[in-house]
Amino acid sequence: MITHDTPVLRVAGRPVARYVTRPELPARLSPRPYLHPVTTLAGTAVTELSPADHTHHLGVGVAVPDVEGHNFWGGRTYVRDQGPTELDNHGAQRHSAFQLRDPDGFVEELRWVASGAELLRERRTVAATELTDTAWALDFTFSLTNVTPDPLSIGSPATNGRPGAAYGGFFWRARKEAETPRVFTAGREGEPAVHGTRADWLALAGTGWTLVFAGATDRSRRDPWFVRTAEYPGVGASLASDERLPIPPGDTVVRRIVTVVADGTLDRGEAAVLVRKAVSQ
Repeated sequence: MITHDTPVLRVAGRPVARYVTRPELPARLSPRPYLHPVTTLAGTAVTELSPADHTHHLGVGVAVPDVEGHNFWGGRTYVRDQGPTELDNHGAQRHSAFQLRDPDGFVEELRWVASGAELLRERRTVAATELTDTAWALDFTFSLTNVTPDPLSIGSPATNGRPGAAYGGFFWRARKEAETPRVFTAGREGEPAVHGTRADWLALAGTGWTLVFAGATDRSRRDPWFVRTAEYPGVGASLASDERLPIPPGDTVVRRIVTVVADGTLDRGEAAVLVRKAVSQ
């Protein structure tokens, strides 16, 4: 069994992402494996780790604020009719083993544990692929299986009474810069227009870099996008937007998100071409 904790993903021989499997973090941050730094092919960092505005934002990974009442997102928990509240309810995602590890990707098993019990078992598949001389794709698939004898469900602040806060699932904390990044889809522009909508792809463009996110399966494309640009730059795909997501005992939820990581500022046409190429590979 491979025991190294920090695989490095490479594209065309160049390092583009570091994966930390066993982070040493306080329980309040809901410790979990993450990718950071993630860079463009030219070396520009496009992730942040534990920034001052949200110390529980950990690069790229899977984070869920409510798994049957347990917080796998980090920070405060949104309580209905009470608001964000400090609770001793944080879980942790624990790396079990790599089933496969290559320079351009890996397959990993994880255990989602809270209050001394395993709630979910995850299989995570991550692959890095070259698209052009200035762009590559991060293909990220996760499957969550309920290993308890009872039904459980995934929720979000939105399902717990906070409108517009349906975060939870795949999440990318992007690089914060002096200027607010541009966010757009094929037909919409700006955070108010894009946040909470469903779109085949969504682009976040900063200073000299662009990220283009896409659900790569029919089910993944049905999840609305969670978007922040004004407060901080972050993009996620919401597992629980309008209602809680149930997972019966033994059942599995699967999502696949492909992200184009490009140097330069892409326009709509360039983003669409690259993301089609990335999803079809």
